[in-house]
Amino acid sequence: MTTTLPTSIADTAQRLVALSYVPSRELATSVFLALKLQRPLFLEGEPGTGKTEIARTLATMLGRPLIRLQCFEGLDLAGAAYEWNYARQMMEIRLNESAGAQRDALAANLFSDRFLIKRALLQAIDPAQSVAPVLLIDELDRADEPFEAFLLEVLSDFQITIPELGTVKANEPPIVVLTSNRTREIHDAVKRRCLYHWVDFPDLQRELAILAHRVPGAPRELSCEIVAFIQRLRQIDLYKLPGVAETIEWTRALLALDAMVLDPEVISSTLGVLLKYQDDIAKVQGSEAARLLNEVRDAMRGMGYGA
Repeated sequence: MTTTLPTSIADTAQRLVALSYVPSRELATSVFLALKLQRPLFLEGEPGTGKTEIARTLATMLGRPLIRLQCFEGLDLAGAAYEWNYARQMMEIRLNESAGAQRDALAANLFSDRFLIKRALLQAIDPAQSVAPVLLIDELDRADEPFEAFLLEVLSDFQITIPELGTVKANEPPIVVLTSNRTREIHDAVKRRCLYHWVDFPDLQRELAILAHRVPGAPRELSCEIVAFIQRLRQIDLYKLPGVAETIEWTRALLALDAMVLDPEVISSTLGVLLKYQDDIAKVQGSEAARLLNEVRDAMRGMGYGA
């Protein structure tokens, strides 16, 4: 494995596939350009389509540390970038006062690196880093809209200004991947600083290739039925469509049950692995599972998959 950047789109795709990540041509292009141009990559799409996984794979592919900022409601600068260790500062004040230290000298010393608690954003641009890491800002849509303003300086200049300390700027820009499940729109100011790519559900052939890499022990006939069945499920009006992550997990579950082919009973009994809402499970269970499976097998025979 080489830690150098890919030299082409084909090289990018090949190296990702070698690590069991099967990208579309469009995604491989976006990744290559983000690395080549040193631009953040903003990935938007349905949950379970591999947005987070691309950051993990890039970190492994390039031999770089992965720093992950998991976004959530109420996330602020203290949780994402830095905060001062107030307890340690108070202890320092008391120790120095008891030793008769000068107030001016003490004040200048309080806001220094040794009292700074570095969170994900500051860690990613820390000039003391021996190698620029991969920074994953995961599920940005979960954070409050005002939080996006904190990111603009990081995404455009790879730096953070700390009023008490000054500006911290990366010697080498980190590789930044932002993801969103699009539960809300992300502000244009963030998107303008990034290369954008919509990560869609894969087609049947690519999902089969993903499954072959992720669950290599799965029989070909079972894999074909699983992927075709899930592709059919995504055409139904469900609250939460199953993603590629669910395809992989369901396959592993079926193998654990020694299932060699799909049947309505095993589908109904394992839908909790595939679907995460009771209303969705109730919609597919029983006779509906049998009907969908028959449709899938008819379609597969029409495409030459001997099912």
